[in-house]
Amino acid sequence: MTPPVIARWIDIIESGRTSELESLLAEDAVFYSPAVFSAQEGRDTTLAYLSAAAKVFGDTDFHYVEKWYGEQSAILEFAATIDGKYVNGIDMIHWNDVEKIVSVKVMVRPLKGLQALMPRMAELLAPS
Repeated sequence: MTPPVIARWIDIIESGRTSELESLLAEDAVFYSPAVFSAQEGRDTTLAYLSAAAKVFGDTDFHYVEKWYGEQSAILEFAATIDGKYVNGIDMIHWNDVEKIVSVKVMVRPLKGLQALMPRMAELLAPS
């Protein structure tokens, strides 16, 4: 059975309603990017990365392939095509006792998929 926090996550991601992501994130949420060495800390920063990723994948064939659940964690495997490059990865999500997401770690393969993803993310996250 899908944990309620993950059911909400999947609904938000698949519908592109990223404005609802903030309500899922704990204030001290942390985002671990497949392309950035250091952890991105805090709700606002995590939200910026997740919103950018949702935008990048929003016009693709992004879909979750498989899902695994722990007590307060989930691993969601996804696949998509960006600029003709196959992208496969996982979202590792942990949440707290009040069902707020405290960490999201994204891993992406193959290298060509990550290389297709990185410039699009950088463009969306660049200071305006």
